[in-house]
Formats: sequence, C-alpha cells, structure tokens
Amino acid sequence: MRRWVGTAVVLALVGFLPAGSPVAHAGQLPDDINPESLSRLPPIDREELDPARREAYDAAVASPAGAPTGAAALRLHGSGASLRFEAPMGRQLTELTILTTAREYDQPYEWALHELEAIAVSLDEEIIDIVRHRKPITGMSDREAIIIELGRELFGTRALSADTYARALALHGKTNLVDIVDVMGRYASTAATLTGFNQRMPAGWRQSLPLPFTHPDDIHPDSRSRLPLRSPASRTSVAELYGRMLSPSGIGPGVIRSYGAGQDTLEERVGRRVMQLAILVTARTHDSQYDWTMNEPKALEAGLEPALIDVVRHGRPLDGVGEKDAILIAFGRELFGDHNVSAETYARAEQAFGVQDLVDIVGLMGAHAADAAVLAAFDQQLPEGVEPLLPLE
Repeated sequence: MRRWVGTAVVLALVGFLPAGSPVAHAGQLPDDINPESLSRLPPIDREELDPARREAYDAAVASPAGAPTGAAALRLHGSGASLRFEAPMGRQLTELTILTTAREYDQPYEWALHELEAIAVSLDEEIIDIVRHRKPITGMSDREAIIIELGRELFGTRALSADTYARALALHGKTNLVDIVDVMGRYASTAATLTGFNQRMPAGWRQSLPLPFTHPDDIHPDSRSRLPLRSPASRTSVAELYGRMLSPSGIGPGVIRSYGAGQDTLEERVGRRVMQLAILVTARTHDSQYDWTMNEPKALEAGLEPALIDVVRHGRPLDGVGEKDAILIAFGRELFGDHNVSAETYARAEQAFGVQDLVDIVGLMGAHAADAAVLAAFDQQLPEGVEPLLPLE
C-alpha cells in the first residue's frame, strides 16, 4: 500500500498553518497556487471570520479531526451569508449562478423554479435565454458573463483554467467568487437529488429546458416523481410563485430528502463500505483527484476490495461485480454522466437499498458532487507526500 500522510500533517498542509509558514512541495505547483494552503486561496485568517463561523472553526480545531480541510476550508473564505437569499452578490447574480448550474446538469425542474425566480428579481430574459440554449456570452456585463463561463467550464471539463479563475477573481473578488462556486456546488447537489428520483415538472407546467434525453415514465402522476406523494397535491399557480419564491408543496428536493432518515445514521444502516463506494463513484465521475485520493485509503479500511476500487477508478465494465455494488456504480455513472437515471437502473437500486437508504445515499453523492466543484474551482492540491491515485487525462 502507498504511504499515507498522518492526520496531523494533512491538517497542517491544507491551509491552516500560521501565516508565514512555508510548505515545501515535491512537485512543481501551478503559478496561482498558494504554497501554504496548496490551493488558489490563501490560508484562512481566523480574524476574517464572523463570530458564528469563528466559533465553528474553533470547535473544529478542538475536535479530534482538527481544523476544517479541503472543501470545508475553502468555503470559509465565503461571506457566511444564507446564499439563496442573502449573498452579497445580490439576487440577480445568485439566480444566474443557479440557472447556469441547472443548465449544465440538464435539470429541468431546478431550471423551471429558478427561471421564475430570476424573472421575478429582474434578471434580463435575454441572459436567461443565453444560458438556456448555451449561446455565446455576448451582450451582457462582464460580471454576468464570467459566471456563465465559469459554470460551463467547471462542469464541462471538471476543472477551471488559471485564466478563467483570474478573471472571475478580478471581477467578483475573493468572497463573492467563493459564494458563486459554493452556490454552484449546492445546486449541483440538488440536481442530483431531483434527477435521481426523476422529479418532473408540476402538472400543467411547460418544460422549457432543451434536454439531450427523454425522461423515463416511471413516476407517480400526483408527485410527478419516482416517490409517492405524501401530502395533497398543490394547486399553486405560476403567478403565485412569482411572489412566494417557493416550490409547489408536496414535491421537489426537500420532499424527496424527507424520505431519508438522514446522514447521521446512514453508516449504521448501510455500512461504511457502501458509503465509501458511493464517494469514490462520485469522485471518479467528477474527476476529483483530491476527493478520490483522500478517500481511497478510507475505502480500503472500510473493506472495499482493491479490485472493485480499480473497476471504479478505470471505468471498467461491471461484469462479475456483486449486484449491490454494481447497481450503485451504474446509478452514479448514469446520474453524473448522463444526467438521467434509467427506469431499470432506478428499480434495481430501490430493490437493493430501499427508498430510505437510497435517498440518503444519493444525498451523500450530491454532497461530494458539491465538494468536487469547490475543490476544482480553487484547484486544491494534495498534501505533500500524498501520491495522486486517480488517473486523469
């Protein structure tokens, strides 16, 4: 087995050393990588944090795990605001960020709700149409255009070039840029939930997002998803939604998540091995070197077989793989590769895991999809001495 760096060393190397403490790195770092944090962002300054986040930071430092690392550490550079409604960048740019994510994940329900919200906060409908049809980003301000460009590049290539990053940083500043990427990650996670359970448009709503696939028809007519309706169908009108800024009741990502029991008990229900497999599948489909490499040793410790890890690592066929492992891998590949989970794959996954556990497994995958966006945007490098384990072309 490859040598693994101890926890204390990893924590020190991902951005929480005292200012002025240089870190040597065996490889040549890209020019825009800070040698202390090993990312495009500087080490976090505790004094920059608001009281609530400073308290959370101190609690993390005092815990056995130590200070936040990876995506959690990068997010601390954001505003700390409630990003849906209170991000300092303003509602128009927030909704543009969400629409860009929905477009890149081919997620029509997410698109429909946020198209209404974008119009309600006066985002130019021509800009909405540019995002919808992936038109050239002309005729808008640089601050708007760079958000679309960033999302297209980040989700299209699973990376962000130094040039795009530098222009985004110059136009929005560090705090707003972290918020933009964080919003993109969060709504990538929401897209995973909606797509995994085939949430369709409310009855009578027009589907206005061009899609490269046809949705499976395995939905309940009342909930418009693969899960049965738990509350009476809403009669919410489009006009009401302009003022309420809410999804119709009884359907949507929050309702889907309510079928789960929560991440806190997922390990005791499905086991660490299944969770680590879900994480590796997500990291592989997002080409997330950091998330994969930091989790492969944990997967081995959880009992995931090296041969199975290699199936995921190299995208190999699932011949000979056990049913539960095979369906989890197939589900993740379709979810994040095709943005459309087939009826057959979903039925097998529900049979293998049950609705409750499948909802929470998809939630776990969505959380790591969100992390992958943050890690890629800020080009988080591996700690010194940790060899990359994911082959990337």
